[in-house]
Amino acid sequence: MLVLTRKPGERVLIGDDIVITVLESRGDGIRIGIDAPRGLRIQRDEVVPAVVEANAAAHTDDAESL
Repeated sequence: MLVLTRKPGERVLIGDDIVITVLESRGDGIRIGIDAPRGLRIQRDEVVPAVVEANAAAHTDDAESL
């Protein structure tokens, strides 16, 4: 893992086509902006398990209705 210190307005480049910009720092959090190709999925880590669980439940419901 790469750990960086950045100030608002500073950027981090990932490869040739992903730019992460620190927008502001407030309290115990920061706001970032991500510029990336449209086809690249960007998801918050804490949301992914909920989506997987919802998809599994939907699949089970569909199988039961058949």
